[in-house]
Amino acid sequence: MKKRHLTLMLGACILSLGACAQKTDLEKTLETVSQQTIKDHIYYLASDEMRGRDTGSEEILKAADYLAKQFETYGAKPVPGADGYFQPVPLRMKTPATSASLEFSNKSFELNKDFLIVDGQSAEVEGEVVYLNYAFEEDYTNADVKGKIVFAKAGDGKVSSRQEILRLSREKYEIARANGALGLVEFYSSPSTPWEQLGFLFNRVNISLDSFEDKAEIIPHLWLKDLDNANQRFMMTKSIKRASIGIEGMKNELTKDKNVVAMVEGTDPELKDEYIMFSAHYDHVGVGRPNEEGDSIYNGTRDNAIGTVTVLSAAENIARYPMKRSALFVLFTAEEKGLVGSRYLANNPIIPNEQIVFCWNSDNGGYNDTTISTIIGLERTTAAQYIKDANVAFGLTAIDDPAGEQGLFDRSDNVSFARKGIPAPTYSLGFRAFDAEIMKYYHQPGDNPNTVDYDYLEKFFKSYVYASRLIGNAAETPFWLPGDKYYETGLELYGRDN
Repeated sequence: MKKRHLTLMLGACILSLGACAQKTDLEKTLETVSQQTIKDHIYYLASDEMRGRDTGSEEILKAADYLAKQFETYGAKPVPGADGYFQPVPLRMKTPATSASLEFSNKSFELNKDFLIVDGQSAEVEGEVVYLNYAFEEDYTNADVKGKIVFAKAGDGKVSSRQEILRLSREKYEIARANGALGLVEFYSSPSTPWEQLGFLFNRVNISLDSFEDKAEIIPHLWLKDLDNANQRFMMTKSIKRASIGIEGMKNELTKDKNVVAMVEGTDPELKDEYIMFSAHYDHVGVGRPNEEGDSIYNGTRDNAIGTVTVLSAAENIARYPMKRSALFVLFTAEEKGLVGSRYLANNPIIPNEQIVFCWNSDNGGYNDTTISTIIGLERTTAAQYIKDANVAFGLTAIDDPAGEQGLFDRSDNVSFARKGIPAPTYSLGFRAFDAEIMKYYHQPGDNPNTVDYDYLEKFFKSYVYASRLIGNAAETPFWLPGDKYYETGLELYGRDN
């Protein structure tokens, strides 16, 4: 009798295991995504205690420890080569100058009114002027700039957005330093961003990646307002020989911060060498100007505690039910400071970029339609149908970017990887326009955990996790659609043919 009972129990266990093995991706999604868990994470990350999770603060380091603990609890593993669940990100914190000067040919320019400081520290430099067109590497051919101040046009003659011009400026700064220049001054002529807005950008504490062997390598980097090209013409026609730059009160110091990383190995012997990267930034803007109620803590519920917890939900699910492909989970620091954390990982990968076949980023500003998810770059990759199907399963509709004028694809961490060739859409809360409902909370102290619709968030999170599983288990590796501006870069990265 005992033997028969044992046989029946074993049979029941086998049947149970068989049933478990046969669970669909939809069923697996439903098992792990919990509204209460979502709420608990968001209420902690966006609490007043976290003081807006500003880059370089004690609070963001506390948030990083919390997120790492969640990965560990779920069973996601440290990534080989990382520091446990962290990738240290070397950063410099720059405080604005109290005063500054720029002079050439007896002509003086005024800080903020005429020029802005992009980078530097308190110092005085004076030297010969060298004009180098756009100051890219090829412009230095046969040019001796050592101990001299380089003047050049901002941008490349094609881009006009502030973000792209600034990205190119960073490249030019490194080139100028590498060639021994004393300073770099760019003639800024793009009208796309009001000069006053640029001033706000640089006249605050800023964070950048540290690339210096020592502080002596930090040289002044200025943008000189030149909307009508008058300053360029003056310099060229007057054959300006020398210039001087003075900066007072500006600090440029090392600070600590880190990306949070974890992984789950895939189950398929071949596909496990392909990684789906689940990413979001966990930083926000800290403490700032108080609102009418006197609240000065910018809690960042929508931007981007929700995105952070979206990735946590994927990690919890995939750690329990691994996909055929491997999963890399990354939570970035310093997105609000210029995509700094993601740029660092893209240039210093802990998993080779050619093994990352899809970046499934989550970033948010807010929502004005709870019937949809907005996917920035939805129709740019072959994964679009999986994302649409996953949304339908939970009563939502996936739409592509409705606000192209905002340049959102190039404003979030996904673009750091798209530029490498990795397909990289961004999963966002449902919006059909950047209207007053979005701006009510976007980078505002009122963006608190009690102001969001958790019934909607539950559908939103489930759609993300389900889409993740469909993509991670698909027979076809996701890729850019032909004609996308990153299509050719992707072909090169992965060694693919047309």
